[in-house]
Amino acid sequence: MLLREVLQTMDEIDSPSVSGASIQRMFQEYGLDVQVTKVTGDKGFTDFVQVRIPGTDGVSAGGRSRTLGIVGRLGGIGARPSRIGIVSDADGAVAAIAAGLKLARMHAIGDKLPGDVIISTHICPDAPTQPHFPVDFMDSPVDIQTMNEYEIHEDMDAILSIDTTKGNRIINHKGIAISPTVKDGYILKVSDDLVRVLEQSSGELAKTFPLSLQDITPYGNDVYHLNSILQPAVATEAPVVGVAITAVSAVPGCATGASHEMDIALAASYAVEVAKEFTGGKAEFYDAEEFARLQQLYGSMRIFRTLGRDQAE
Repeated sequence: MLLREVLQTMDEIDSPSVSGASIQRMFQEYGLDVQVTKVTGDKGFTDFVQVRIPGTDGVSAGGRSRTLGIVGRLGGIGARPSRIGIVSDADGAVAAIAAGLKLARMHAIGDKLPGDVIISTHICPDAPTQPHFPVDFMDSPVDIQTMNEYEIHEDMDAILSIDTTKGNRIINHKGIAISPTVKDGYILKVSDDLVRVLEQSSGELAKTFPLSLQDITPYGNDVYHLNSILQPAVATEAPVVGVAITAVSAVPGCATGASHEMDIALAASYAVEVAKEFTGGKAEFYDAEEFARLQQLYGSMRIFRTLGRDQAE
């Protein structure tokens, strides 16, 4: 479990002055490529951070092994001045950064994965909030389309999207849960390989959560969304699986004192184990032959990646 990396990350971001540069400094000793981009929106600004941990046979080295994307999805890590301290919504960013730190340390001591891993998230200590039933959500200084632009990389062959998913009444479990695989507008079956890795990582039976078609459509179409955990799927043809950090009770994303280190560490550890298996060709997010069969039978579902008929290809 990556408790050390989680605590290090939480200590670093628990500050009103934290920025992308703060995260960049955490990775400096490992000599990795860390890109920080400040983006301003209608409600403020945030720093997008992207870290690549190269594999021995990864695309960055001219190799053929697959690249995994680990996206820390959130509105903001803080809601200052209305809330003081780290909010529950920060958990996705903490988990992604902690996973990156663990992979960086592994790389430094010689435990290198076959393929590259790209860590993406953003850092905003003073994001706005928004009303939502049953509990308030965190908002963001930039829109979802901008997040996808800076967090989704074309090299990602599959994506784990880690997000706090506590503001609901459909996942009543404390820990983590994974979603079915989403690919190009299709909600596919839950991956047997990812269930296996989750049960090995947690020592418990895997918890999964349901998706509706609404959940995999872009924000801005005025329909229900569980939260933004599957929003990366609208911006890529790569398979996406949501890793939800969950609670038994409904917890607002803007609540402070609601981040549980052990649950975040489990999500980060799970992401690292999936990275080992996926880049090594030992785990699949979906059955490629069955997906091809679905497309043959039912055609493209890409319209669900758009805002509707008027904007569909």
